[in-house]
Amino acid sequence: MTHLVPLAKEVDDDKVTPGVLGFIVFAVMALAVWGLMKSMNRHMGKVDFKEPEQDRAERDEPVGAAAGGEGPSPKKQGGDTEK
Repeated sequence: MTHLVPLAKEVDDDKVTPGVLGFIVFAVMALAVWGLMKSMNRHMGKVDFKEPEQDRAERDEPVGAAAGGEGPSPKKQGGDTEK
């Protein structure tokens, strides 16, 4: 990498430009991002997003029904009192 540093010194000292070294670094980074995106696309294609029907039915059951209980007992509403 140090052998590329003289390429950046070829520009005029009064101008501030990225030069050849900046372009090379940018091109390498662009190729790395392209390769990572291609790899991610390949890996995402292997993922199965669908759940089996049995697991979905178990997940949708209420907590009390899954444990075999009837759930909490309902409370009386209103101001009714037994005498």
